[in-house]
Amino acid sequence: MSGRYGMKLDTLVLIAICVMAGMMVTVWLTAMLLAAFHLPFVLVGLLPAALVGYVIFRLIRDRVGDSTEDHYDGMKH
Repeated sequence: MSGRYGMKLDTLVLIAICVMAGMMVTVWLTAMLLAAFHLPFVLVGLLPAALVGYVIFRLIRDRVGDSTEDHYDGMKH
């Protein structure tokens, strides 16, 4: 089934297992850190929001910041 239709089923299952294992380890480590530090629940919600905000900030900064990497400057219309 790997020819025209995509990857083999065993490769897809292996990727799915690795992703689920990574998610479980992340949840387990987060639970251990929360139990160890006794953080308030609001702070726990702000951590992912801060990460998403940082990624969006970096994307906007990289797209606006460097004018030498503008791919449309040399186009002929």
